[in-house]
Amino acid sequence: MSEEERKAAAEEREHAAEERLDEQVEGRAAGEYAPSVAERMAFYQRAGGLVTPVITTILAFAIGGLVVLASGANPLSTYRAIFNGTGLNWLFPWVTGAERTLAAINLQQTLLLTTPLILCGLAVAFAFRCGMFNIGGQGQYIVGSIMSVWVASSFVHMNGVLHIVLAIVVAMLCGGLWAGIAGFLKATVGAHEVISTIMLNWIAYWIGSWVFALGGPLQSQAQGASVPVSNDIAPNAHLHVFWGDPLLQGLHIGFFIALAALVVYWAMLNRTTLGYQVRAVGFNPEAARYGGIGVARNYFRAMMIAGMFAGLAGAIDILGWEFRLAVNDIQASSIGFIAIAVALLGRNTAVGVFFSALLFGALLNGTSTRHLDPTVFRPDLAYNLTLIIQGLVVLFVGADVLVLWIWQQRRRLKLRRAEAAKEAATPA
Repeated sequence: MSEEERKAAAEEREHAAEERLDEQVEGRAAGEYAPSVAERMAFYQRAGGLVTPVITTILAFAIGGLVVLASGANPLSTYRAIFNGTGLNWLFPWVTGAERTLAAINLQQTLLLTTPLILCGLAVAFAFRCGMFNIGGQGQYIVGSIMSVWVASSFVHMNGVLHIVLAIVVAMLCGGLWAGIAGFLKATVGAHEVISTIMLNWIAYWIGSWVFALGGPLQSQAQGASVPVSNDIAPNAHLHVFWGDPLLQGLHIGFFIALAALVVYWAMLNRTTLGYQVRAVGFNPEAARYGGIGVARNYFRAMMIAGMFAGLAGAIDILGWEFRLAVNDIQASSIGFIAIAVALLGRNTAVGVFFSALLFGALLNGTSTRHLDPTVFRPDLAYNLTLIIQGLVVLFVGADVLVLWIWQQRRRLKLRRAEAAKEAATPA
C-alpha cells in the first residue's frame, strides 16, 4: 500500500469515527435512550479527552464572572486577587521579596487543602470506575478522622513512626469498612449505593458529634468539661513539615502520601487483575458476570477500597495539621462533598483528579477571608462564589452532551473548511 493510500485510509477511518460520534451525541441529545451512569462516563471519557473538562471549567468560571459582575465587582480583578491568594503566583520567577514569601505561605495552605481533596476524589473516582456513585466520601472521611485522632492520642509512648503508621492503617481500615457497608448492601440486596452512602454520612456525622460532645466518651478532659473537643494527638504522631513553619501549618509529608495514592490508584486500575475486573463491572456488569467476574464481590471490594482512600484523607488531616477533632470540625467539614466535583471534573483519572483537586483547593484558599482583599470583592461572598463554581462544574459535567455538541460544532466547521480548501485547490 502506497503512502497516499495509507493516508486516504486513515482519513476515511477518522471520518467514519467522526460520524459515529456525531450519531451518538445527536441520539443522546434527542433522548432516544438513557445510558447507564458508567456507560455515560465511559462515552464522556472517550469523546471528550482533555477538551471537555477544560471547556467545563471555562464555562463555570465565565458564569461565575457574570455573578461577580452582577454584584458590582470587576470579574478580572476578583479572579486575579483570588489567584494571588492561592499562592500559585509563587511559581512565577518575577515574584520576589516579601510578595514571594507571602505567596509561599499561601501555596502551602492551598496544598494542605488539595491533599484531602485528592484522596477523597480518588474515593469517589474508584467507585465510579466500578459503576457506583460514592456519595459517602464525607462519612468515610469523618470515620477516618475519628479513628486516627483516637489512636494518635492514645499509646503516647509508642515509637513515632509506628504510631503514625498505626493511626493511618486503622483509619483506612475503618473508612473502608464503613464504605463496605454500602457495597455489601448493593451486592446482597441491591440497595442503591447513593441512598445507603448518604445515610451512612449522617450516621458518621452524628456519631462524631456524640463522641466528642459534652460528656461524650472521647471528649477531652484536659481542655475542660465545657469544650466539645478530642484529646490532642501525641507530639510523636505529627507528620513532618518539610516546607514552611510548623507553627503556621506548613506543608507536611501527607502531600507526598496523596501523590503516592494517585500512583497506586492508576496502577491498581490499569495494571492489576482487580482493576480489570472493577472496570469490566463498571462498563457492563452483565457482560462481566457472563465472563466469570464476580460482580457482587467487586461491588464490595470497590466500595471498600474507595472508603480506604477517604479514611486516609481523614488521618492525614488529623496527623498533619489539625491535631485534634472538635464537634464543630465535623459539622462544618465538606471535603467529601467537594470531592464529588473533583472526581467528575477529573474524569476519574489520576492526573485529572490531581489537577481538579488543585483547582478546588486553590479556590477554597483563595476565597478565604484571610487572603481576599475586601476592596476587590467581599470575602464573605467569595466563598459563595466557590460554591457556585463547584455547582456549575457538576452541572456541566452532567450535561456532557451539551459540551460535546459545542465541541463537535467546532470540529465540523474545521472539516468543512478543509473540504472547501481542497475543492478550491482542485483544478476545474
